[in-house]
Amino acid sequence: MNAKIDVYLGLGSNQDAKKHIAAGIVALQHRFGDLRVSSVYRSTAVGFDGDDFLNAAAWIRTDLDVGELKAWLTELEDRHGRDRSQPRFSDRSLDIDILLHGDKVGTFDGLELPRPEVLKYAHVLRPLAELAPDLTHPVSGKTFAQHWQEFQGDRSLHRLTSES
Repeated sequence: MNAKIDVYLGLGSNQDAKKHIAAGIVALQHRFGDLRVSSVYRSTAVGFDGDDFLNAAAWIRTDLDVGELKAWLTELEDRHGRDRSQPRFSDRSLDIDILLHGDKVGTFDGLELPRPEVLKYAHVLRPLAELAPDLTHPVSGKTFAQHWQEFQGDRSLHRLTSES
């Protein structure tokens, strides 16, 4: 049996988003047990004109390698109506990305880790910095809190509250 690894995921949806984010979290908890989840943030669509997205980050521990986890997450997205015939930047019922898989650096099963989007987009970095502020980026050596503090991109996010 492989040792369990800390994995950080990014969750997003802009189609019936509250329902799909909540269902994704429930499915992750059912499959992996303990998990931690950031606040949920609303942001505008990136790369296309579409409804606002809801985004969050989650932490799980798993013994699945990158390819096995990626396949499981793809199946979960598909069960929630993910349409893979659409362009890369398009509406999503549920999108779950592996952001960090332990301290892996490089390309694994076609996936670049850590995900470059982590440092590129506020809707990925902010929830991760909230969830794991003292965790260090395996390439830069800076904490995610430092990366958020230094972030120069568009910071227009709205953290949802129970009333929003």
